[in-house]
Amino acid sequence: MKKLIAAAVAFVAVLAAPALAQVYPSHPVILIVPNPPGGPTDALARIFSERMRAFLGQPVIVENVTGASGIISIRRVIRVAPDGYTLSFGNIASHVFASLVSRRDYDVLEDLSPVGLLTISPMWMLATSALPAGNIRELIGWLKANPNKATAGHAGPGSPAHLCGLYFQNQTGTGFAFASYRGAGPIMQDLIAGQIDLACLEASATRPYVESGKLKAYAVMAKSRWSPAPDVPTIDEAGVPGLHIPFWHALWAPKATPSDVIGKLNVATLAEPAVRARLIGLGQEIPPREQQTPEALGVFHKAEIAKWEPIITAANIAPE
Repeated sequence: MKKLIAAAVAFVAVLAAPALAQVYPSHPVILIVPNPPGGPTDALARIFSERMRAFLGQPVIVENVTGASGIISIRRVIRVAPDGYTLSFGNIASHVFASLVSRRDYDVLEDLSPVGLLTISPMWMLATSALPAGNIRELIGWLKANPNKATAGHAGPGSPAHLCGLYFQNQTGTGFAFASYRGAGPIMQDLIAGQIDLACLEASATRPYVESGKLKAYAVMAKSRWSPAPDVPTIDEAGVPGLHIPFWHALWAPKATPSDVIGKLNVATLAEPAVRARLIGLGQEIPPREQQTPEALGVFHKAEIAKWEPIITAANIAPE
């Protein structure tokens, strides 16, 4: 009898094991972030980690894995088990620009499973307050009258600021030099001090300097005006149509992560009212629901790669 009972218990355990294995998540989830602590991307990751923790019922740990403009963080994620416990939080810089500029042993489209597009913030063209041009048209005229005399700051070859500057030059027929920095902080310091003339940076992270008058903003690189700074025209309104560079953030899992896990993670990242208010307060825009699905992120990510790959190839950008 004891043997029969033991066999029955073992049999039930075998039947129950698959069901128990499907419970997700059963332990903490790690969110790999390609930027150092304290920056805009890290701040957004921590906001979403709180939202995910509340929904998933497990701790969501932010781990900052920096280096190679995001390549190291992505490589870390694609090499783990596709079980939904290690995720890649990133943006256009890490998951588009760096993945096109740097030598890598992965395909960002093939080796990651999209979870969802999270936030969008425009970039805008900034200038030191001493620059004589009062708007984009005057800036273009001033740059053409003073070829290659101005300097624009960027955070390394292939960074959003660098590609924005190259794109602007190509669209306007202007020329200016570039100065490479280790990040947006040093760029802002030199721009405010007048050591450089221009920079194309994320609007949400630099708005206080424009509002205080330390810098001037010529235009947002977007189709529509940015609600936190409604008086700043779009680049189309300013006379350079089509120069749109949305600085977006999104979430990915390793390739072959089960679809039910992807679906649960997607729902976990949808911003509830309190989270939306925090994000909007930071100058972030929340995409419409139809743009937040895993399928929509896959299509969008592919389109961004297709848009920027020929520009980067033509510019012959090499990593530092």
